Amino acid sequence: MLKDVIIRVHRANFGVYGARKVWKALHRLGLDAGRDQVARLMKAVALAGVTREKSIRTTRPDDQAARPADLVERSFTASAPNRLWLADLTYVWTEAGFAYTAFITDAFSRRIVGWRTSANLRTDLALDALEMALAFRGKELPGLVHHSDRGVQYLAIRYTERLDEAKAVNSVGSKGDSYDNALAESVNALYKAELIRRRKRWRTLGELELATAAWVHWYNTERLHGTCGDIPPAEFEEAYYRQLEEAHAA
Repeated sequence: MLKDVIIRVHRANFGVYGARKVWKALHRLGLDAGRDQVARLMKAVALAGVTREKSIRTTRPDDQAARPADLVERSFTASAPNRLWLADLTYVWTEAGFAYTAFITDAFSRRIVGWRTSANLRTDLALDALEMALAFRGKELPGLVHHSDRGVQYLAIRYTERLDEAKAVNSVGSKGDSYDNALAESVNALYKAELIRRRKRWRTLGELELATAAWVHWYNTERLHGTCGDIPPAEFEEAYYRQLEEAHAA
């Protein structure tokens, strides 16, 4: 019986969970199984988690543009939502040619607050992801630090002006620092491992966009994140706001 439940849990989570996350998911379902037991049963039914590979950088540094300071300095943590966002791009090969996906992630909960897929790397790709994030989180976010690498998309005038309109502060990683945007790059790596590489081929941009939408929804509302105490980002944020309400009511 437990084997059947493990198979269903693994399948319901894009087939990417390893033994630890399956074990945590079973406990959330009220099933008292041991971690070693889960690992043994997963091996018995030939299930395993995915592994991440090093991703290729897709943003092109702009050495001519005025570069904002690095306000993050590898400290990818925040005390509340909308205090620190991390932005980055990645590529996907389709039969129609290269496609690109931009993500914006909230450092507090690891929630993806904005994303966009496109057939090119122009500024609109990153800007559309930012517009989605602002529509979701609020038109004005004073106190927000937006951090990215030194890519031309993020230093473009239209992009930086949009951040100014939202009262956000722009931060850019230091030159030659491979860890200057590590959290955003880790989201890209998960996207590649949990969705992109699990299919042999992607045919069109539209197909990729629909699959990315499904993955982002699962990532935000169902995927268990270790940095959130093994609960989904959306649930982690709900718990934060619930605590605020209780503190105000007290």
